[in-house]
Amino acid sequence: MIETEEKLREIYGFPKGRAVEKEMTRLDRHCRRFLELSPFLLLSSSDGSRLDVSPKGDAPGFVKVLDDETLLIPDRPGNKRLDGLRNIIRNPRVGIIFLIPNVNETLRVNGSATIHDDPELLELCANEGRNPITVLKVKAEEVFLHCAKSLMRSKLWGPDSWPDRTELPTMGEMLRDQTNSKDPVEPEADMVKRYATELY
Repeated sequence: MIETEEKLREIYGFPKGRAVEKEMTRLDRHCRRFLELSPFLLLSSSDGSRLDVSPKGDAPGFVKVLDDETLLIPDRPGNKRLDGLRNIIRNPRVGIIFLIPNVNETLRVNGSATIHDDPELLELCANEGRNPITVLKVKAEEVFLHCAKSLMRSKLWGPDSWPDRTELPTMGEMLRDQTNSKDPVEPEADMVKRYATELY
């Protein structure tokens, strides 16, 4: 087992060149354009003991750039678990990865977040005529584009590598088994239809 950074560095060595030089503290024009095209992100948070990574998605550009250091991320209706939001109340540190379909590079933003329900901020993130419930205001402290290797290895955007959906049980079947429910399994088509009415 490896337990020290020194041992890690013995194995991996140190970053150099562009891997170090690309890190910024602000959102430049390339980062802004990436955000304009991104419909999906993964937001990581921790309260110091519990961890969470929350997916968030909407139309491309749903994350708003207020200035070179500040992002607004809308929080839409969901399952009310509030895992990430509860973490942020206790510890504002967050890490975010933004993705664009069919682009193998990702954008990473690390910084601190606060939760807001100010009407003017909510309106900035309105979609389909509806405001989000809250917005996260993220102050970027580390910003950089991440290389394509992981997405290239995974072939994430390559339809030829995608499994057939029937190789996995439906969500309804998995939830029945995980909750030991005696209720009838909700048909996949019904679940998708219900989701569609609850997006905003």
